[in-house]
Amino acid sequence: MACFAARGQQGHDNEVRTHCQILYSQPIKIVRPNYPALARQTKIEGRVSLNCIIGFDGSVEEVKVKKGNALLIQAATDAVSQWKFKPPILNGKAVKTEAHIDIDFQLEKEQ
Repeated sequence: MACFAARGQQGHDNEVRTHCQILYSQPIKIVRPNYPALARQTKIEGRVSLNCIIGFDGSVEEVKVKKGNALLIQAATDAVSQWKFKPPILNGKAVKTEAHIDIDFQLEKEQ
């Protein structure tokens, strides 16, 4: 599989991380975040944007917050840290990838 839009970055131990539209990790286990009580009480809604490093085994190795409400960030990172992915294969080997994940928090509308 060729990936012409890939951005490779040399990591530790000669590993290569990819960020590519063709090479992406598919989620196979998604854990939904718990809505934080204080955010619910104060009617806080919004999106938490995260950048994650997905390891060779499909686990989330690192989560960095790009933006989001402070009351929602911990719940989003706790949930995404439990996700599992099917890592992409490049030249017969699993590769680490970067993933951008948006978690939306929205309260149910009152009737």
